[in-house]
Amino acid sequence: MSHNKNSQRRLLRVHERIAGIRRQIGAIDYACSGTLLTRMKLCGKASCRCAQDPKHRHGPYSEWNRLLKGRLVHRVVSPQQVRFLRRAIANYRKVQRLLRRWEGETVRVLEAQEADKD
Repeated sequence: MSHNKNSQRRLLRVHERIAGIRRQIGAIDYACSGTLLTRMKLCGKASCRCAQDPKHRHGPYSEWNRLLKGRLVHRVVSPQQVRFLRRAIANYRKVQRLLRRWEGETVRVLEAQEADKD
């Protein structure tokens, strides 16, 4: 009987952790994948100083890089968009971590159900 009570307590803790994960995911407003980069660029004009001296390259420019339909897409973004994207990318990564934890907890439920059959 105590084995069953211990199993029930463990299962209750697992369900509480899953509920906590769901609350954290539900609190997230924006999420998107990708990476932000700051780059200095060449303009392509042979007569421009940027072609001769790396210190005179144009920029800095912020770029958002992400995969879209299997292809890497680059987009120049404004400083306001950078602030927004930093938060959205951090949220996306947090959701990914939380989903991995949720999956682990789900496996624990499955294992507990199998153990109860025995």
